[in-house]
Amino acid sequence: MLALLLLVPTRAAAEWQIKPFFGVLFSGATTLIDLENGAGHPHVVLGVSGMWLGEVIGIDADLGYARGFFQSDQGLVAGSSATTLTGNIVIALPRRLARYTLRPYLVGGAGLMHASIAHGPFGSGLDIATTLPAMDVGGGVTGFLSNRIGLSWEVRYFGSLGQGQNSGLSIGPEQLSFWRANMAIAIRY
Repeated sequence: MLALLLLVPTRAAAEWQIKPFFGVLFSGATTLIDLENGAGHPHVVLGVSGMWLGEVIGIDADLGYARGFFQSDQGLVAGSSATTLTGNIVIALPRRLARYTLRPYLVGGAGLMHASIAHGPFGSGLDIATTLPAMDVGGGVTGFLSNRIGLSWEVRYFGSLGQGQNSGLSIGPEQLSFWRANMAIAIRY
């Protein structure tokens, strides 16, 4: 009987969500010349995602920026960053089942990943600025405290796709990957 009730269609109510977030990038790996092995250390990430979500299926655009991604505390790198921009498909627990609780979802898609490393005046020949095709996959939960404001927690894996160019500033073809865990304020429209 419960299975039949779950299959009964309900009025579709799509919503927009804007989610400014902060979090941490961790477990990074790269073939780019990373003199401080900074990609392997945790780094703060800031960003925003925008989501259109129907009863179950949605789309998402996600932008994240981590300053100092290729830096640790050795002082060999003057500045660095990692930026991601992806478009994704979202599959969520039906809204009618998660009305008064956390709503879990899965997300996955593709986009671009930009990495930059500036080595300062003594290593400027090793400076890197590259943009790689990328994919991301992950999941999260969102819970609303009111009709408009809520909180969201998410974990995603980002990885470059295919074999990037071999610019001479990497050990083999350019590749970059990492995990991101973040918390966001969810604003629903």
